[in-house]
Amino acid sequence: MAKSTSNSPSKKPQAPRTPEKAKATKVGVVESDKRNKTRKVVVSFKAMHPKYGKYVSRRTILHVHDEANDSKLGDTVEIAQCRPMSRTKRWRLVRVVERGNRVELIRTEA
Repeated sequence: MAKSTSNSPSKKPQAPRTPEKAKATKVGVVESDKRNKTRKVVVSFKAMHPKYGKYVSRRTILHVHDEANDSKLGDTVEIAQCRPMSRTKRWRLVRVVERGNRVELIRTEA
């Protein structure tokens, strides 16, 4: 009875790697930049009305993590899904697509 003498340790065969699924990205406009490292981004889209068939404007407000505080009010930004960072933040800023016109609101005393 001869023993097999193999120098390599026994390993389980590994399944072939599949490319990682790309994360969902969206483009929206910064609505609020008052919090540190957090932005409120509005993503607008058109959806067909289920009964009347007319396209209706809809919008989604997302809380976005902006690590470097790059974006400002009115900027068009690209955001991507990520792990939950807080109770409401599940998106992160990828890049600022276009700088917007930041309009300062001036309160007039009556």
